[in-house]
Amino acid sequence: MKLEIQIDRDNGVPITEQIVTGVTAWIRSRVAHPGSKLPSIRQFAADFGVSRFPVIEAYDRLVSLGYVDSRHGSGFYVADRQPATTLCQGTSDPRRAEDESGHLLQQFNHPGETLKLGSGFIPASWRDTDSLAQAIRHVSRTDPESMVDYATPLGNLSLREHLQSRIGQLGIQADASQILITNGASQALDLLMRYMLKPGDTIFVEDPGYYNLYGLLKLHGVKLIGIPRTRNGPDLDVMQEQLKLHRPRLLFINTVFHNPTGTTVAPQVAFRLLQLAREHGFSIIEDDIYADFQTELTDRLATLDQLEHVIYVGGLSKTLSSSLRVGCVVASHAIIKDLVDIKMLTSIGGSRFAEAVAVSLLERGAYRKYLERLRRRMRDALGSTIQILEDAGWEIFEKPVGGKFVWARVPHVADAERLVACGAPLGVTVVPGSYFRPNMETSPWIRIHVAFGNEPRAQAFFHAAVGLEGDG
Repeated sequence: MKLEIQIDRDNGVPITEQIVTGVTAWIRSRVAHPGSKLPSIRQFAADFGVSRFPVIEAYDRLVSLGYVDSRHGSGFYVADRQPATTLCQGTSDPRRAEDESGHLLQQFNHPGETLKLGSGFIPASWRDTDSLAQAIRHVSRTDPESMVDYATPLGNLSLREHLQSRIGQLGIQADASQILITNGASQALDLLMRYMLKPGDTIFVEDPGYYNLYGLLKLHGVKLIGIPRTRNGPDLDVMQEQLKLHRPRLLFINTVFHNPTGTTVAPQVAFRLLQLAREHGFSIIEDDIYADFQTELTDRLATLDQLEHVIYVGGLSKTLSSSLRVGCVVASHAIIKDLVDIKMLTSIGGSRFAEAVAVSLLERGAYRKYLERLRRRMRDALGSTIQILEDAGWEIFEKPVGGKFVWARVPHVADAERLVACGAPLGVTVVPGSYFRPNMETSPWIRIHVAFGNEPRAQAFFHAAVGLEGDG
């Protein structure tokens, strides 16, 4: 049976990733039957005109993922039992699931291959790597045990006290024992889902919103109801209509510098959300991972509610370092106690070294100075990117007052997939707005990272996209 996949050496995606994605899609399409033999490594390399090294790596990963079996002395075969695909429950088209995982992989491509205009990452050149290196050396000298030991279950006490002070500035009253350090906000969300949800539960999410959140929720087998995100926050009229039809267990919301629209929940919307939570008995998970981009502080839902119906999620990974993976959950003592148990069962403990490095940066003032520079640089980039887009003829969903994202569209283009195709030959990678919708519904919008808006390739893309013919 012929292995039919496409490999494009010019699209910026590493060959290994293309092989893994292509073979996975080929297997899931059911064209290949369990037990079908794959080409040998040598034959695959010859058939597709590639080196054997990416083929070896790709086959190893396919075996690890459970799609392929390796039989010693015989070769590689389609596995008899394929891994579960609950991540994509609710997505009727399996190709869309492949597209979503492909987008996640694209974020980790080698730098310099394409301009990742839709990325969520701060450019490496904007990070304070010198202070990071100093903190790493300091911790290595003063706390060598941290390089080999687990962190305590709750996390480093000094770090929790620093985070307690930071959320205190937002008006959230909590002591250090109400703060659980996690491996980034993603683990925080996963722990909360494990604790609070069961298969079949109904969950309200924002539309558009954070695509990885949707994947995590579908992995837990729950039903997602999208609430449109307006310029002031969730659409309250739609929410109240949905509350007549459903009894949600949770609402997940990104209040400040929302991903992907860049908007912030207005005070009147925040008050009404809390009223609805009390009236209908659902809890709110407030994702405030972009808090440190904000210069002028505003009340959070957790500020107004004081952790009665709201569980607060934050962290430092979006600003300090993606590699350190420092997130946190702030909640009642009872919830934190149960989350600690789940954390111990699923990961034993966090990274004592990463937590110690974060403490060093906070205590020595390096993080504060870095944040001041980062906010100023991001604010300048935001203003210039908005101006460039408007001059080119793009429509902005809402002009953010901070953060790193702009949600934008070309007025006469109805499907952002056309913008993806427009950017590819220019060396620009963007993500269609469908990825930010609960069930990948078509969208004309794309997320633009303002740090890259001044790049020549970005500006060439902005003007080329406006030149596309109108839909319909």
